[in-house]
Amino acid sequence: MASYAPGAPTGTTNTGFIAAIVGVATIGGLLFGYDSGAVNGTQDGLRSAFQLSDASLGFTVGSLLIGCFIGAFFAGTLAESLGRRNVMRLASVLFLVGALVQGFATSQVVFVVSRMLGGVAVGAASVLSPAYISEIAPANIRGRMTTVQQIMVIGGLTAAAIVNYIFQQVAGSSTTNVLAFGLEAWRWMFLAQAVPAAVFLVALFFVPESPRFLVAKGRHDEAGGVLARLFGQVVADAKLEEIRSSFAGDHRPRLKDVLAPGTGLRPIVWAGLVIAVFQQLVGINVIFYYGATLWQAAGFSESQALQTNIINNSISIVACFVTIGLVDKIGRKPLLLIGSAGMAVMLFTMVYAFSTGTLTGTKLELPGHMGMVAVSAALAYSALFNISWGPVMWVMLGEMFPNRLRGSALAVCGFAQWFANYLITQAFPIMLGSIGLAASYSFYGVCAVISFVLVQRFITETKGRELEQMQG
Repeated sequence: MASYAPGAPTGTTNTGFIAAIVGVATIGGLLFGYDSGAVNGTQDGLRSAFQLSDASLGFTVGSLLIGCFIGAFFAGTLAESLGRRNVMRLASVLFLVGALVQGFATSQVVFVVSRMLGGVAVGAASVLSPAYISEIAPANIRGRMTTVQQIMVIGGLTAAAIVNYIFQQVAGSSTTNVLAFGLEAWRWMFLAQAVPAAVFLVALFFVPESPRFLVAKGRHDEAGGVLARLFGQVVADAKLEEIRSSFAGDHRPRLKDVLAPGTGLRPIVWAGLVIAVFQQLVGINVIFYYGATLWQAAGFSESQALQTNIINNSISIVACFVTIGLVDKIGRKPLLLIGSAGMAVMLFTMVYAFSTGTLTGTKLELPGHMGMVAVSAALAYSALFNISWGPVMWVMLGEMFPNRLRGSALAVCGFAQWFANYLITQAFPIMLGSIGLAASYSFYGVCAVISFVLVQRFITETKGRELEQMQG
């Protein structure tokens, strides 16, 4: 039977210990956002250092996303054999190595390979951090704890923007001036990623492995010890037996468990794919990656566009705090439905505003107050996304699958989410140049409507349910 952890309460949740574990795990979310946002402000330096064409620059910047869907897939499967904590440690090493090599790279090939390695780490952290939190936190606060991940992602994006701005201001230019060790500012923008990566790596040596993984590997005494520290000895004994029962079967977890005999993917995996893919099809990363382009198309100056991006990030963080207050009270499914409906309204409001504009060369000019209508709708859309689909999708992917399926299902759904991210990101410039903003946003609006129908039909509420109660 499980050994008692000295100092643990005998029947109460050790919230301080759980909060510390969540704090460590969500550093992965911070790095997720930081690595995604660090490239903003470095494009001139990359173009100059490696003599890149527009197409080469686009591939160089976007290569992170290729690594992301690879990392998301293999992290899920590796987590079943190596453990959640060990794979996150591996991701932190990739974060660290990727940052250093990107900063010192002397050729495009080396830079792209290191950026893909960083992407592998981003993809791994994006699926494993919320899954690990879900397997540690008690059911009544699990949604709130996992939502912290989304706050850290946006915080990482904001931190990258601030750090890059400081380096640019100190150097005077990201390309021509040099800072310490004779390196240009744009190189330091990448090297700065190494600091939180190193913190993440060290901190992961002070948190326990997931008790669900330990039980899956037959390490019941270790699992019992972790559960005792989390919930007290009395609760731990009962919970250990529940977890052991959920793993009862003729084999350990494996990738093909996502398949139902003779019928393809299990229904619960299809449900996971719905929320993973439609989180991207509603177009959020168009605003995330091309926000400045959108604001300028709406008539803003470059300076105003950058300021609007900062406002958008701030609103997104506030929205995530709203989610923390709601996700364990009203549930996951209602938030997804509210988000789908609200985003559809805002997206079609933007479509209407864009449809009133006229093209002057390649710039869309909106009449009267329509530019402000478009931007206000975009900010409201972003807030609605971050109240709902932004954090809730990751909450649900971390908790909706049965213990036996969790790692394998995360591999499939994480891959699909990042691949959809890549396709939407790559397609937007083409759509913008061929069919324009109004038609492009009509597509995202239709996807938001479809997402409402699919959530209503296929998604089951998971609020307050223990992970051992999940069915698939």
